[in-house]
Amino acid sequence: MVEDVINIFREYLKIRSVHPDPDYDACVDFVKNKADEYGFKTQIFPLDEKRPVLIVTLEGSEPSLPSILLNSHTDVVPVFEEQWSYDPFGAEMDQEGNIYARGSQDMKCVTIAQLEALRRIKCSQVKLKRTVHMTLLPDEEIGSIEGMAKFVHTKTFKDLNVGFDIDEGIPSADEEFLIFNNERCKWGILIHCTGTTGHGSLLHKNTAGEKLRIVIDHFMDLREKEAVKFQTVQHLGDITTVNLTQLQGGVQNNVVPPEIIAGFDLRIAADGDHDEMEKWIYVISLLINFISNFRDRKFNGYLNYH
Repeated sequence: MVEDVINIFREYLKIRSVHPDPDYDACVDFVKNKADEYGFKTQIFPLDEKRPVLIVTLEGSEPSLPSILLNSHTDVVPVFEEQWSYDPFGAEMDQEGNIYARGSQDMKCVTIAQLEALRRIKCSQVKLKRTVHMTLLPDEEIGSIEGMAKFVHTKTFKDLNVGFDIDEGIPSADEEFLIFNNERCKWGILIHCTGTTGHGSLLHKNTAGEKLRIVIDHFMDLREKEAVKFQTVQHLGDITTVNLTQLQGGVQNNVVPPEIIAGFDLRIAADGDHDEMEKWIYVISLLINFISNFRDRKFNGYLNYH
């Protein structure tokens, strides 16, 4: 039976649900077919033409009680295939039992584990008091703006009557499972540095590149400070991680660009002060004289500075 579950997991890993064009339909169809085969009630809720949500339900003896939600996502982050020793969508298994594929940990393993757990409960004929819903959502890897952020405002979600949600965590290789009751807050920041443009043979003043250097220096100094702190703290959740993840700009090599965009991924410590972080970024904006405009942080966790 364990071998059957592993085979199901490997087949699921072969679905190319990778950005920028994830095959959400194939993922939902695959898991739905298995859930139907096991005798669960299933529902597909389309957020739009490209983003389906799958709901799998194990009804409890007292369905009026707030339910338990097991949530996972179908999408995976892009891959640089030339840097892989295995096909990232081949789900190959070595002699030690290690399975190599994009999404093997984040988080297709959780999806299959949740489905298998529900199957075993159903087969044991144990009747849970509360209803358990399992959901598969799109777009988690790009912020969930078109995924969970929309889904929670629908009648379909509200009808699930969720009282407690178990979401993404770290897979366990043994019988010890870690429970996380807090999470670092993700801020995706785009900083637009604008300046004088012109020919690359001259030394123009107030260029985008000069401003970009100031921005990167400040963010990398914070990164180094947190790296030192990480050597003395116990958990990753106690620090703020900072990474430069995107650089955009330029037309050709001999033209000074009028704008360069830098993207940073910040994961603010679980006990971090969001207001202080916002002020810190604002001070940097004053140093390079750009204007700060926020998207709705409460809604999607993303900041866009311009």
